[in-house]
Amino acid sequence: MRIDLERRLASAPYAAFAAFAFACALLAPALATEGPAAEDAFRWQGRVAAGKTVEIKGTSGDIDARPADGPEVEVVATKHGRARDVAEVKIELVEHDEGVTVCAVYPARWGSRPNECRAGSGQGGHGTRNDTEVHFTVRIPKGVHFVGRTVNGGVEAAGLPADASAYTVNGSVRVEAAGEVRAETVNGSIRASLGRADGREPLSFRTVNGGITVLLPASVAAEVHATTVNGGIETDFPLTVKGKWVGRRLDGTIGAGGRPPPPPPTSSMRRPHDKHS
Repeated sequence: MRIDLERRLASAPYAAFAAFAFACALLAPALATEGPAAEDAFRWQGRVAAGKTVEIKGTSGDIDARPADGPEVEVVATKHGRARDVAEVKIELVEHDEGVTVCAVYPARWGSRPNECRAGSGQGGHGTRNDTEVHFTVRIPKGVHFVGRTVNGGVEAAGLPADASAYTVNGSVRVEAAGEVRAETVNGSIRASLGRADGREPLSFRTVNGGITVLLPASVAAEVHATTVNGGIETDFPLTVKGKWVGRRLDGTIGAGGRPPPPPPTSSMRRPHDKHS
């Protein structure tokens, strides 16, 4: 079964499967072009227990995740930019009860509190006019969850062995995982493939400018809520509609259904085009 949510022309899509999550648009400085280019790399390899999470937090640059060949996590962070700027950006790793967080930490604005690497959705902050891009390449072993967060860049995760979540502001998201998947962006498209959708928490997929495609397991049973401002809603699988389908908003169930979705948030940014398949 499949859920498609996609844009038409200049429309700005927003949609969610089972629930919506609110996205914040963070702006990062434009990349500077002057000065000599430089490159630097960080490498880490270690074990993370099954059921724990590897979280990658960038600001500018792509995140690429793939399954590991063995039992260890591998992280490579490659920095690109002017030599002075590259030297100012630190790659930090923090171990905690939930797993491991690896961050690209940029220098803070003068007089501000220093940026730091910490688990969760808070960004380490860009702070200064630093043009460094950090490209993360990650290998995830069996049973370990993945979370990728960036601001200016795409997130691509293919064939991951457990749950996966991907978040960006300016960039597209492509996630394929054996477990549950969550994904959000503001300017970009989303393509997500889930191995299962039977967890306790709702799953959400949201974009403002871009399309959304969600592939579901054939045995899925779920409550679905989808809205669009510019565009239509289509489904390729049996869907029991609740109430009246007015064309731009849909509430319904797949199979035996699941938890009812929460009411949609109020946000002036909400302008979707979706397609469920």
